[in-house]
Amino acid sequence: VEYAQEAVKKGATAVAVRGKDVIVIGVEKRSIAKLQESRTIRKICMLDEHVCMAFAGLNADARILIDWARRECQSHRLTVDDPVTLEYITRELATIKQRYTHSAGTRPFGISALIAGFDPDSQPKLFQTDPSGTYSSWKANAIGRSAKSVREYLETHYKDEVIADEESCIKLNLKALLEVVQSGSKNIELAIMRRGQKLQLLDPEDVDKYVKEAEKEKEEEAASKKKPSQKV
Repeated sequence: VEYAQEAVKKGATAVAVRGKDVIVIGVEKRSIAKLQESRTIRKICMLDEHVCMAFAGLNADARILIDWARRECQSHRLTVDDPVTLEYITRELATIKQRYTHSAGTRPFGISALIAGFDPDSQPKLFQTDPSGTYSSWKANAIGRSAKSVREYLETHYKDEVIADEESCIKLNLKALLEVVQSGSKNIELAIMRRGQKLQLLDPEDVDKYVKEAEKEKEEEAASKKKPSQKV
């Protein structure tokens, strides 16, 4: 399990923020080969019409779990004629992960996942699972490289008034992600899920616009913190 957790710590950073009517997910895009198709390397994916997932860690392990989760979502619809709840699919994923921590001849899955979406009662939910098979519910969280520093930023700046509208949630997500991503919008992928709608991946132009606004606000915040010390 320790080796699996190390694989997660070396993975690309992913951040999710749960707002009142929206969930925003941002991930760090690693540089790819010049001739490689970027669309074939996705860190954000749909599990069902109302559930999405972002991950950090080993891509091959993630692919297996994503395929399994999609089948489980469809099986649940066929069996009980209702979509899965976020906690149900998270718990089932965590159970699979935990099973691989103690089975002979197998190794743990080397990924952590942020599972987000809207329950059938239209309430936004955000869960996180880790390689050991534990899961928990969050208002905002980060996984992957330097997740601790990103989480500290979220803990400091996450307030009810900050997540009151969609644009504020986007900026909070990007500001947290910019704690570890230094090269701006070209290395950031951003997705939004709104109540009653499917996941929307933002165009690079929109991401660039929000990143510039977030960077400007971060610079203003840093400048305002320096002013009192200068007077002293």
